[in-house]
Amino acid sequence: MSATPSAPFLKRVTPGGWAALAWLAGLLFTGLLRLRLPGQDEADVLPGVILLRWDGVTTLLVATALALRGCALLTRRPAAALRCLLVAAVVACTPLGVNAIPFAQYLAVDVALYVIAVARPPREAVQALLLALGVLAGYVTFRLLRDWNVGTTTELAVALTAVVAWLLGRSEHQSRTYAESSRAQAAAQAVTAERLRIAREMHDTVAHSIGIVALQAGAARRVIDTQPEGARQALAEIETASRETLAGLRRMLGALRTADRTDAAATTDGTGIDGPGIGTDGAGTDGAGTDGTPAGIPADRLAQPSGLPEAPGLSALDRLAEVTGAAGVRVTVRRVGAPCSLPPDIDLSAFRLVQESVTNVVRHSGADTCTVTVDHRDPVAVAVTVEDRGPAAGRERERPGGGSGYGLAGMRERVALLHGEFAAGPRPGGGFRVTARLPLPTGTGATTR
Repeated sequence: MSATPSAPFLKRVTPGGWAALAWLAGLLFTGLLRLRLPGQDEADVLPGVILLRWDGVTTLLVATALALRGCALLTRRPAAALRCLLVAAVVACTPLGVNAIPFAQYLAVDVALYVIAVARPPREAVQALLLALGVLAGYVTFRLLRDWNVGTTTELAVALTAVVAWLLGRSEHQSRTYAESSRAQAAAQAVTAERLRIAREMHDTVAHSIGIVALQAGAARRVIDTQPEGARQALAEIETASRETLAGLRRMLGALRTADRTDAAATTDGTGIDGPGIGTDGAGTDGAGTDGTPAGIPADRLAQPSGLPEAPGLSALDRLAEVTGAAGVRVTVRRVGAPCSLPPDIDLSAFRLVQESVTNVVRHSGADTCTVTVDHRDPVAVAVTVEDRGPAAGRERERPGGGSGYGLAGMRERVALLHGEFAAGPRPGGGFRVTARLPLPTGTGATTR
């Protein structure tokens, strides 16, 4: 059973942790500047008079406490965290005897500016930058008004580092926003493509039914005078085919209209479509295998096996298993319960779900066997399950994220349009399982084949 790998150490450190590390590093650097290190005749900076007294040490401890408090608030309340860090930077300058806020005392502020620029809206990010620059300008102005010495160039350099940290954060924010919008657009395109495919299949179903109606109507017209019973039977077939086709169209069009209204409401509310999470779990998409299919069988041949009817149903699963076996994956088809006559749209959708799941197993899972279970025991629904046991010996497992996930998005959309239930995820003992439950119209389950 595979375990989820833990995130790298650097990824596990929180923004507040990075800010705290920056503050402590700044304190260490400040202390080193005031020590005579090996190879130096004297320290780079002479320690201030206050720094060597107890009140100077106490002031640094208070500044450190404020800074650590700000680091703890950085994720939950970034604006308050930035204010704490700015106050800590100003307080820490008192015992140092400096004429400008040193770069070392602004390191944690730079980290906070980066985090705010990445995670917060543009207006809040700009306000944070202006506040940080305003503190630097205010410190210089205060010393000028008191006729004290001012380190203008030092303060300009510190301001420049703050601006650079903020710009890097905004760049990261824009990159993430673009990536999220791209994923949402790709997911929306996948859903649209799936709906178009469903529409084409509905066209095939309707065309098939209308063909039957035309043939039966022609037969009834020819024998209505000589064989009334045969004409009556043909009319009954016409009625059955027409009702099934009309019911399927009503279900599909009703679901599409409902989905369109939901999408429109989400767009109005500004929620959009969930992009990143679609299609990350499913039979083999996050599974394993190589990009190609075993035994050199093209993927298109698995997606559209030869010998299947134009609008296949669950009765074509044996042919699908035969073609998949030629690709190196043995498919076992299990049927539980007494099979019943399914409406054409549901029969076709159930087959497409199995076909897509089996194709994912062949392409990505690395398994040499999989099991397809069709459960007819529920009189009001049909359930299909496709599961594999994970990579077989001698087959490499594809790295996570190797699949696009659009096949799973399409399956989920197809099931949702039929008001069904869809689930996909790892099996407890390894491998993957895809399960779909499609509700049947009232009275469908009563007729067995």
